[in-house]
Formats: sequence, structure tokens, C-alpha cells
Amino acid sequence: MLALQVILAITCFSLIGLAHAQAIFAGTPLVVALLSILFLKEKVDLSRWLAIIAGLVGVMVILRPQGDFLDFKMLLAVAGTVMFAVYAILTRFVSRHDTSETTFIFTGFIGAITLTMIGPFFWTDIHGTGYFWLAVVCCTSISSHYFLIRAYSLLDASAVQPLSYMGLVYASLIGTALFNEKLDWPILLGASIVVGAGLLYLMREHAASKGRVIESA
Repeated sequence: MLALQVILAITCFSLIGLAHAQAIFAGTPLVVALLSILFLKEKVDLSRWLAIIAGLVGVMVILRPQGDFLDFKMLLAVAGTVMFAVYAILTRFVSRHDTSETTFIFTGFIGAITLTMIGPFFWTDIHGTGYFWLAVVCCTSISSHYFLIRAYSLLDASAVQPLSYMGLVYASLIGTALFNEKLDWPILLGASIVVGAGLLYLMREHAASKGRVIESA
């Protein structure tokens, strides 16, 4: 699942741009929240449902559907968002029984097999500093996925994912500074709605957690 999502994410970065793709991926925490309600039986109240609905509205603002038409490239980003949300839910589920190291090893092993079967069909020769940047990508990918798995083993899935909103900030800065990408008003408005909805969900979750602690005391 994660290997296929990585392929989709890279494809989206090349087709619609880093900042635009990340604006859609910012909807992942809300999809995680929705799936955690359905499959992890995490409780939800009206304010959380409103946050999820508002986030979906924000994604639609970014997608800008015209009539019955949606850009196929945008739908790839939506598919990547759903796939990563499913991966997050599955990671949270297996963390109840397996250690972070076990999940990390099996995720890497299955991902390596999957990408090894796909990679040869898209092979490109590496030259010069390409080896260095490839090593950087490998190191950051390995470390980030381990920390993510570890976080899911310690916290609820709905509490971890809102932190990914920082990725939208970083992607916007890098996309505009290095790749000359332009952020138009629908992207900025939609991303703001998505982030605001996610932060609302996070604050509501934090307040509920404090309430449970007080009651147990």
C-alpha cells in the first residue's frame, strides 16, 4: 500500500507540482479521522464531523470541479491521499500487536519487493551528484517512516496526522522558491480550509483527552 502511494505521490509532484499536490495531500488527516471512526471505533461528536466535512469542502475548492469534470491528475492526488490514510489506519491497527521495529522491517521488505518489480520498467541512469541526492532521499525516507510508525504506536491515528500540515508549509515554500510554482487563490483558500478543519479536529481531540484524564482521576 505504502509503496504504491509513494509512486502516486511522486507522479503527482511531477504532473501538478509540489505545492499543489501537497495541498490535496493535506486532507489526509481528515480521511484518517473518518476511517478511524469506521474501523478503529474511535468516538466522534458533532464538532469532529463538522471538521471532517469542512476539510472535504476545502479539498473540493482546491480541485475546482467544472460541471461533471474533474482533472484526472487531481484525482491521482486524491487517490494518493486515501491510500496513505488507509496505510495510517493499518499501521495503527497492527501497532496493537507488533512493535514499531517489526512493522518497519515488514513495511520496508514488502515495499522493496513491490518497487523492484516496477522499477526496471522506468529505469533512468544516474549521473554525477544524482547518487548523493538518491542517498539523501533514502536516508530521509527510512528515518521519517520509522518515526511515523513509532508515533502511531504511541498515539491515536487522529492525533498524529494533523502534524503533517507542516508538510504543506514546507512544500509551498520549496515549490515556490526552487521550482517557481505559483499558488493561486483557490489553492490558498482550499488549503486554509483543510488545515483549519484539521486543527479544529486536533483541538477538540485534545480537549476530550484532557476531560477523560480528569474523569479518571
